[in-house]
Formats: sequence, structure tokens, C-alpha cells
Amino acid sequence: MRKMIPMAICYDFDGTLSPGNMQEYGFLRAVKAKSAKDFWEETNTLGLREKADDIAAYMWVMLEKLKQRKIRPTRAAFRKFAADIELFAGVTEWFDRINAYARKRGVNLSHYIISSGLQEMIEGTKIAKKFHTIFASTFMYNERGEAFWPGIMLNYTSKTQFIFRINKGCEDLADNETVNKYIPRPLRPMPFENMIYVGDGLTDIPCMKMVKAEGGHSVAVYDARKQKPKKIDQLVADNRVNAVKPADYRPDKPLEKYIQSVIDKIAAIYAVKDQEIKN
Repeated sequence: MRKMIPMAICYDFDGTLSPGNMQEYGFLRAVKAKSAKDFWEETNTLGLREKADDIAAYMWVMLEKLKQRKIRPTRAAFRKFAADIELFAGVTEWFDRINAYARKRGVNLSHYIISSGLQEMIEGTKIAKKFHTIFASTFMYNERGEAFWPGIMLNYTSKTQFIFRINKGCEDLADNETVNKYIPRPLRPMPFENMIYVGDGLTDIPCMKMVKAEGGHSVAVYDARKQKPKKIDQLVADNRVNAVKPADYRPDKPLEKYIQSVIDKIAAIYAVKDQEIKN
């Protein structure tokens, strides 16, 4: 009996599973920010002034805001800020339903987050346990358990590292040897062809382009309650994605139908291989 076919769906978080940026919910309320616009303008100003990475800038501003309000920047605090993060329609039920569909076709589906947002906050959401691994930006913590400096920053290009980690089965971030080691494609536990990347914006472009170029599938999603942004049309024009769908994860919506079709395609390819003559 053939083993279950390995398959992975990798998701961005902000704008992909959630309609807003994760900081714009419990965190901004806790620090009594005037508005999300003010917070991001402050972050952008800092980044431009210091010629700093955008991710480093927002992480630093978060720490400064917490310090000003005398709120301890602990892991528990960040998780608490995430408790009421809004999710797109159907996201909560999506994972179990699509997993069941995949299993019926002999596919073992794993879900991953690859996000420029905060791992500590994603871990505080109600869907955190649905992911095999969460790859995201994180802080370093001192002996008091308080964040004091960015530890990992996932930006545009660094996100692609984690596609390779999934492909090669080396998810331990301390393992920098295996991820750079040559491993023949047939021996890699998660083939690129069996991967889907789902994202919404500029920080996803390198991952989208790479997964598509390697034979997998990239999907750009957008908030259907708003006008489809020009950046989505540009992704299509630049041939960066295979499909564009509304970020609606409910049953029988276009996104589910497309993902189901990819699952069917992968299952069919393996069924054909099983019947071919082995030399």
C-alpha cells in the first residue's frame, strides 16, 4: 500500500488569513495608539531615518510603545494581544475541512505559516495549533522573560529560506548545515511540486515566484469586501502567481475549489507514477 502523499500549504498571515495587520487589534489598544495609520507612519519614519529593515523598525517601535505604557513585553503579553485578531470568513474551520478532503485522496496535508509578523502573536490566535510549524519574526528575551531585541526578522527575501527548509525537512532554525546542503530532489521529503504558497502582498513575491518556478502553485488572495488592489493585478501581469482568489475560506468558494483541484492534480500525478514501468 502506497504511503500518503506529502503536501504543504504555506500561508502568509497579515492580509492572507487576517484582513488587517496583527498589531492593529489588541496591541494598539493596549498602548493607546491614536490610530493604526500613526503607528505605521512612525515605523516607516524610523526605518527611513535609520536606513533600517522594515521589520526591525516595527519591532523596535512595538517595544518602545510597551515601555512607554509600562507593559512588560513578555511572550504571554504578545499572545494576549492576539486573542481577538480578526480572521477572514471560514478560516477557523478551513484546516480540518481541507485536511479531510486531502486524506480521502491519499494526501497528507501540512500547514505552515511564513510571516513577517510576530510568531509570538500568531501563537496567541485560535488557529495556532492548526499549523505544523510557524515561521515568523521573533524577539530575543532576557532572564526576566522580557523582549529586548529582534531575534529573527522575516522580510521579502529571507522568507524564501523557509520554503527550502520545508522542502528539505530541516525546520530546526539552528540547523544551517542541512538547509545549505545539496540533497537530490527525489530525496527531499516535501517536493516543491507538492507545495502551495498563499499570500497577498509585496513581502510574498519572492516566495510566490520561487514556488511557482519550482513546479508548485502560488495563489494571491485579496479582501473581496474591498476593491481588488492593483498589486494583485500586477502579480498576474508579472507571471508571479498561478491563481488569484478572494480570501474567503468558506466551503465551495473559489479558493477552496482551486486548492481542491491542486490536491486532485497531485494525487493523480502520483497515481500515474504508480502505474508506470519501473526500470
